[in-house]
Amino acid sequence: MDGLGSYGWSFTGFLVASVVGMVTSGMYSDSRGPRVPLLIGLLLFTVGLLLGSAAGVMQVLVAARVVQGLAVGLLITAMYVVMGEAYPDVIRPKIFAALSSAWIVPGLVGPVIAGWVTEHLSWRWVFGGLAPFVVIGGLLMLPSLRQLRSHSASDPQRVRARSSRIGYAVLTASGIAGIANIGESQRPWSIAGAVIGVGMLVIGLRVLLPAGTTTFAAGVPAAVAFRGVLAGIFFGMEVIVPLTLKVQHHYSPTLAGLPLMLSAVTWALGSQVQSRSRTLSRRFLVGCGLALMAVAGGGMALTASAAVPGWTAFVAWPIAGLGAGFGLTTTSVAMLEFTNDADRGSDSASLQLADSTASALCTAFSGALLASAAHGALSYGSGLSTVFLGMSALALLAITRASRLRPASGSVGRVAPARSTSGVGQVKPAP
Repeated sequence: MDGLGSYGWSFTGFLVASVVGMVTSGMYSDSRGPRVPLLIGLLLFTVGLLLGSAAGVMQVLVAARVVQGLAVGLLITAMYVVMGEAYPDVIRPKIFAALSSAWIVPGLVGPVIAGWVTEHLSWRWVFGGLAPFVVIGGLLMLPSLRQLRSHSASDPQRVRARSSRIGYAVLTASGIAGIANIGESQRPWSIAGAVIGVGMLVIGLRVLLPAGTTTFAAGVPAAVAFRGVLAGIFFGMEVIVPLTLKVQHHYSPTLAGLPLMLSAVTWALGSQVQSRSRTLSRRFLVGCGLALMAVAGGGMALTASAAVPGWTAFVAWPIAGLGAGFGLTTTSVAMLEFTNDADRGSDSASLQLADSTASALCTAFSGALLASAAHGALSYGSGLSTVFLGMSALALLAITRASRLRPASGSVGRVAPARSTSGVGQVKPAP
C-alpha cells in the first residue's frame, strides 16, 4: 500500500486508543458494571478486524488498528473487574496464571501461522480470518455475562468526577504518541513533540493514577507503580533482543527471534509458580521478578557488547520471562486484593495504564538510542548495552521499594472505603 512511512502508527495508534478504552471501561464498570464494556469491546474488535482486512490504503489500516486498540482497552479492564467480582482472593493467583498461559500458544504459533497465511492466501486473512473466532468466543461468553451482577448508578457527583477522566485519558494518550515518535525520529519537530508529550503525560497521569503511585505508597498505588516498572523494564529490553543478535552476532531473523519464544514459555512457568505458592509473599515474588530481570539485563548487555557469544541470549532472556511471570502476574493479584468494590474498575484501568505508559516510555528510550547509533553518534554495541544496563539498574533500584507492596494502613480489602477521584488522595466514608 506504499505506506511504510506510516507503519509505526499501526502500533502507536493501537496503544493510544487502548489508553482511552481502559479509562472509559474502568469508569463505566465502576458505575454500571462490566457487561457493556465487554460486549462493546468484542463488537469493536470484530469491526476493527474486518476494517483491516478490507483496507485499500494505509490510512484505513491505521484506523482499523485504532478501533482494535480501543476495543482491547475496553476488554482488558472489564476482564479485571470480572475477575475481581467473580473469584475470591484465594483463587485469583491461579486465574491470572491461566491468563498468562493463554499467551503461550498464540506467542508460539501465531507468527508462524500469520506468515503462512500471508504467503499462501493473503495478508487480509490475518485480520478477517480472526473475526469468526471473536464472534464465537463472544457467544460462548454470553451465559456468563448474564450471571454478572448489575451495578446501581453511583453518586452523581462521583460519576461526574469520573467522567472528566476521559478527557485526561485523551491527554495522556496524546502525550504517549508524542513520546513514542522520538523513538523513530530525532528531528527538531519530533524532539519538541516529545517534550510537549511529557508535559501532557504528567498532567494526565496525576489524575488517572492513584495518589501515591510515584512514591510506591502502600496498597493499590504500590501495585500500580510496580506494574509500570516491571512492564517498562521488560518491554524496553525485549524490543531490542532480536536486533542485538542480528546486528552484533549476525544471526538469522528466525534464530534472533527464538529467545522471545523461550521467554514466553518461562513467563507462563513463572505465573504457574506464583499461583501455587502459599508461603511466598507478594513482596518477595515481585522482588524476585525484578532481580531476575536485572540478571537478564546484565547478561544481555554482555551479549550486546560482544563480550560473550550470541548463544548467551538463549539463556539470559528466558530469565527475564521468568521474572515477568513472577512479578507482573503478582501485581495483578495484589491490585485486586487491595482495591474495593467502588474503585475496582478505575484501579484496574490504572494498572493497565501504568503498564502501557511505562512500556511506551522505555521502548521510546530504546528507540532513541538505536536511532543515535544508526546515525553514527555511538556504536550499536554501546547503544544496546546502555539500554540493557539502564533497565537493570532501574530493576535494582525498584527492589528497594518492594516492602511497600502491602495493604494500605486500615484497609480491609473489598470493604475498604472508596477513594476520591480528584487525584489528591482524600478518603471519604463508605456508604
